[in-house]
Amino acid sequence: MAGTAIVNPPPAPLDVKAIKTRQHGAWSSGDYAVVGTTLQIVGEELCEALDLRPGQKVLDVAAGNGNVSLAAARRWCDVVSTDYVPALLERGRERAEAERLTIEFREADAEALPFSNEQFDVVVSTFGVMFTADHDRAAAELIRVCRKGGKIGLANWTPDGFIGQVFKTIGKHVAPPPGAKSPALWGTRARLNEMFGPQAASIETTSRTFAFRYRSPQHWLDIFKTFYGPVLKTYAALAPAAQAALDHDLLALIAQHNVAKDGTMVVQSEYLEVIVTRR
Repeated sequence: MAGTAIVNPPPAPLDVKAIKTRQHGAWSSGDYAVVGTTLQIVGEELCEALDLRPGQKVLDVAAGNGNVSLAAARRWCDVVSTDYVPALLERGRERAEAERLTIEFREADAEALPFSNEQFDVVVSTFGVMFTADHDRAAAELIRVCRKGGKIGLANWTPDGFIGQVFKTIGKHVAPPPGAKSPALWGTRARLNEMFGPQAASIETTSRTFAFRYRSPQHWLDIFKTFYGPVLKTYAALAPAAQAALDHDLLALIAQHNVAKDGTMVVQSEYLEVIVTRR
């Protein structure tokens, strides 16, 4: 009818519980530790950026197999390593025992940390808390358990970096849950200011890169399809023809970024190193 306004339906409400269930299933599948172990250098560099001191109380949130936990323990900090996937905590425990490092491991949800207010001097997470369902709630928990004047240290993939592009590529093949925010938003200064600004004395961000080094592009794809939960689950949701299409798109993405000329894979992936000083 002429002149009738077209009213778009309101966006679907965010079902945080459904997203959390889906994410927990993804991270519980495969074996993230196979990928996580290759990222160890990021944990070491974050601890140096934080200028950790022996005896500080450090909480690692969404710790995976414990990269930052181990790095902090090597610097004689009192470390608590947490994740909501027990199998990943066990991987971290095995690594700590092998190096004779003292770390407390506890199962915990990043959006409801079982610790008192201002309990820790430093709170850290590398490529972990960014994957929570409720970003604002998770950020509020990091702030809550960090003492005034303490620091929150994060390493987050950026939207435009290689892993950010992997997320976008996957999203074209399997749509994310309605209303879900991209984890790569944690790799933007604007979103960090929204989440931490009111409680921060300062927010320092540094653009860094991590080099994914694999035997070949196909080797990277095989590892991520087998062990990296979000990619594994994406492929499980696709029919064979659609899986082949995703293979093609991911290998094409690698080809755009691969600097190796000898058949191997060397791809630099940007991430944002974040140091928040709590007000």
